[in-house]
Amino acid sequence: MGNPVQRILIIEDDLKIAALLQDYFIASGYLVEQIHDGRSGLESVRRSTPDLLLLDLMLPELDGISVCQEIRKFSQLPIIMLTARVEEVDRLLGLEVGADDYVCKPFSPREVVARAKIHLRHSTLKSAPENRFYIEKAEQRILVDGSALALTPVEFRLLSELVSHPSRVFSRQHLLDIAHEDQRDINDRTIDSHIKNIRKKIQSKLPEPDCLNSVYGVGYRFEMPAS
Repeated sequence: MGNPVQRILIIEDDLKIAALLQDYFIASGYLVEQIHDGRSGLESVRRSTPDLLLLDLMLPELDGISVCQEIRKFSQLPIIMLTARVEEVDRLLGLEVGADDYVCKPFSPREVVARAKIHLRHSTLKSAPENRFYIEKAEQRILVDGSALALTPVEFRLLSELVSHPSRVFSRQHLLDIAHEDQRDINDRTIDSHIKNIRKKIQSKLPEPDCLNSVYGVGYRFEMPAS
């Protein structure tokens, strides 16, 4: 079984820089998406968390600091910030922005890819030892102890989000936004039905105490089962 292809999101309003970075990351074997304003980038991360984010500091609609701070409220994905002003780095380091790294323009695309690989490797190693759930994003499937769950597309999106952030509590509304991107389903109790079905499928592979826990009045969280 090969490793899943990792996804890089680039939020950068300079189209030439975004295209250059995309070319280098694709050449290194990554899936890449470009977004050119902060607000759309933030919504994209809310819908589907990438493996790593390259985030420009100066963006239209919503600046990079605000985007980073909002993302840190719900995700710990690796974030590398891009800035055209060297003097900004000291200021950024003094703020609780939440980025993992900073790169000043002009930069070498090879250096950015190299730094990204380091952060992706660290991110993978942090969760690998205890992880009995394995997400294959490219194949849109989740393995439990090496056995694939028979998930619908909606169930895959929900469980992928929960497994990617163990112990984090997600509201029903947040999970509903992930489940139905077109917002056609406005009843957040629909999530309860999806979770019930996912639980049954997990228990068919892993007959242990439930790892999908309900949080009264809020939503659900995933607890990684012991190895």
